[in-house]
Amino acid sequence: MIAIKDLTVKYQGKNEETLALDKVNININTGDIYTFIGPSGCGKSTLLYVLSGILKDYTGTVSIDGRDINPKAQRIGLILQNYGLLPWKTVYENTMLGIKIKNDSRVLDEYSSYILKQLGIDALLDRYPKELSGGQQQRVAIARAFILKPDLLLMDEPFSALDAITREEMQELFLNIWKQNSVTTVFITHSVDEALYLGSKIVVFSPSPGRILEVLENPCFKLDNLRFRDEYYAMSTKLRKIVSKG
Repeated sequence: MIAIKDLTVKYQGKNEETLALDKVNININTGDIYTFIGPSGCGKSTLLYVLSGILKDYTGTVSIDGRDINPKAQRIGLILQNYGLLPWKTVYENTMLGIKIKNDSRVLDEYSSYILKQLGIDALLDRYPKELSGGQQQRVAIARAFILKPDLLLMDEPFSALDAITREEMQELFLNIWKQNSVTTVFITHSVDEALYLGSKIVVFSPSPGRILEVLENPCFKLDNLRFRDEYYAMSTKLRKIVSKG
């Protein structure tokens, strides 16, 4: 479980101090997907940087299974909007980068091969990022994260730059991989539809400074197709009202 208590983050500018997060409190259950939604500039990405260990200047406490955030000791996968691929490395080298950084001796084992095949990039291993489409680059980023076998997966609007058809395809692929691994996931999005489709829990942030307005159970997450539509529209209406009130 991820435990966040009174998390407060301030950025020091030239002339003034900006409060990005203000006493955020939440427990994130192991094996769930929490989608965080809120207006631009409300601190969602800041929260992700704290959880990844990139941002260490904060007050309050953040822990994973009772231990302080430590990227060297914990496996934390991070997928960014721009994919974060190294242009001078091949698809294979990019996908294996996480475990190489962790000094993991694994090469292309059965699990890694399975992930690459599931994502449809097993035939692209010798290519470079510039030779791939946006959707293919995103698949490489997802593969790199899952091959790491992370304790925590962080995703910062990873599908927002894709066209609508590719975005829906990537959402479905991500869910299919996630269902087989049940990785604890924090997913940042601006889209109500994406939050409903991908999140087992939905966390609504206030405008800046970021505070949690509400944490919602998502009844749409595990519904069959016959029940999905009614539940989806009910939840969508409720969620849009909360976001608009802010």
